[in-house]
Amino acid sequence: MMPIFTLLLLGAAEFGQVAYYSIEVNNASYAGAVYGAQNHATAADTANMQLAATEDAANISSMTVTAVSSCTCSSGTAITCGNASTNCVSPDRIAEYVQVNTSATVNSMLTYPGFPASFALHGQAIMRVEQ
Repeated sequence: MMPIFTLLLLGAAEFGQVAYYSIEVNNASYAGAVYGAQNHATAADTANMQLAATEDAANISSMTVTAVSSCTCSSGTAITCGNASTNCVSPDRIAEYVQVNTSATVNSMLTYPGFPASFALHGQAIMRVEQ
């Protein structure tokens, strides 16, 4: 009976580790988006959005982060942020967004037959920039 309980305990610990890292990866993308959504200057600062995300999940060394900003007119027309004021004419308003994507691979503590040796985790956050 003891080997079965040990296996169940190890399975629960494995599930808990993957769940924890999944939350970390998602929270990191949110932290980067929160930084970028502060104003127009921080929305253009993709390096510090990536830094904010990376520092939020400092214990995940294999995490990769990408950050982008984009603009649209309130009518739905896609425009670049550089020419937004000329291409988005009244009564349309400019809407600026930031998007931060995170991903990490977490290795399994133990290898089990029929289960993967690593788990790919992904996070994404999209926020509108404060005007």
